[in-house]
Amino acid sequence: MEAVIVDLDGTMVDTLGDFTVAVNSMLADLDLPAIAASRIESMVGKGSEHLIRSVLRHVRGQEPDGALQSEAWRRYSRHYLEINGQHASVYAGVVDGLHSLREAGLRLACLTNKPGDFARPLLAAKGLARYFDVVFGGDAFERKKPDPLPLRKTCEVLGTQPQRTLMVGDSSNDALAARAAGCPVVLMRYGYNHGEPVEAVDADGLLDSLAELAPMLRAGA
Repeated sequence: MEAVIVDLDGTMVDTLGDFTVAVNSMLADLDLPAIAASRIESMVGKGSEHLIRSVLRHVRGQEPDGALQSEAWRRYSRHYLEINGQHASVYAGVVDGLHSLREAGLRLACLTNKPGDFARPLLAAKGLARYFDVVFGGDAFERKKPDPLPLRKTCEVLGTQPQRTLMVGDSSNDALAARAAGCPVVLMRYGYNHGEPVEAVDADGLLDSLAELAPMLRAGA
């Protein structure tokens, strides 16, 4: 491997607390009922716009119209930026794992469906930004994961071939995008994966900690 592309939510940082606070603050603004964190967890992973649309559909029992979607997004964005990282924690092994990958001479990119304006401050607040050569949010390209375009574009920026660029994520979004882009992929067992068992996803390996990755690569696994 020459480079590693790492997802953010559910892979490096447990952000469910942030999502829950921002979503329920938005719903309160709109005089709509709160939603449980466990339900929000199953909606995470396909970008913030998808999250907001899924939440509104869940609490109202119908698809939101454009005006409601826009107002909900405006309010959600304001709340999220206010609390970004305050209710989130870095998973055990992430810092050691990223450090080991850098020590091994690998280039690192963070590629997330989270908007870039949310992702970059979060990485900085959690002390993770310094490990990455580039950071791309879900608004960086025309399409988001599970489309392969973001991975292909990230490989171009890194100057690496997909087959020598490992994708590390936590869900089927990451795996589907990697397979279509021609990248090998490993997934974390502790992530979100839309509420489905990650063991059922087609991947090249499963990890309990990001700290396991560098030794695995050194062993040629």
